[in-house]
Amino acid sequence: MTELRYAYNTNGLTSHRLSDALSFLADTGYAGVALTLDVVHLDPFADDAFAQAEQVRARCDELGLGVVVETGARFLLDPRAKHEPTFVSASAEGRARRLAYLRLACDLAGVLGAEAVSFWAGVPKPGVDRDEAWGWFADGVRALVDSHGGRSYALAVEPEPGMLVEDCDGWARLAAEAPGITLALDTGHCVVAGAYAPEEAVARFAPSLGTVAVEGMRRGVHDHLPLDEGDVDLPAVLRALREASYDRLVTLELSRDGHRAHEMVPRAMATLREAEQA
Repeated sequence: MTELRYAYNTNGLTSHRLSDALSFLADTGYAGVALTLDVVHLDPFADDAFAQAEQVRARCDELGLGVVVETGARFLLDPRAKHEPTFVSASAEGRARRLAYLRLACDLAGVLGAEAVSFWAGVPKPGVDRDEAWGWFADGVRALVDSHGGRSYALAVEPEPGMLVEDCDGWARLAAEAPGITLALDTGHCVVAGAYAPEEAVARFAPSLGTVAVEGMRRGVHDHLPLDEGDVDLPAVLRALREASYDRLVTLELSRDGHRAHEMVPRAMATLREAEQA
């Protein structure tokens, strides 16, 4: 079966310089990095963002690290409103800003040699009609596919509990309306929202996977936990990925644990290796 390649998300390494984080991951046995474009690590709006991206790509090449680009920074577009604006914001100007940012992220992904760019739908605010919001989101995704689809990286939408697209069936509806989009499957989210167990989602949607994330998560509670906690059957998920011949990076996101990344990075790798043998 396929040997899996693991990456760690930089949103869980926010107390580390990016250069130090990359070395740390490589030394611990990771095959890649999930790079969240943010004010602490490769700010996409910095004047020298593309020069930084070239430097990061060169360093990753030296270390043998692949890259996935993540676009879910909390306050990158609005310092006073978490994750805003989105494709489902009532403001047309806000939706245009989200599209422009995702196009910029894709351009940076090209420089980084990334294998995927992931993004999500957003949460419709009270008073926003959900059908109208769906139309805005589908339009935005189609516009991104039109401008940046078919490149060397996968464009992947991640279902997020509580967002307009919160499970795999919601993603499937979107994919039917926006051909060219792939699935960013966070297997932990499957125990929070949706009809599929994590390993079932892997098997059912294997041909459409653009990127995959793993972490611990408790049933019905959207809280990213260490891999050895919660209700996700990690050995079953890894087995399903190997059986599906999944060869892209499998990422780990512990965005609230940056203060103890020195413990979590090696702990996660040890848990993954143990789960592979289970």
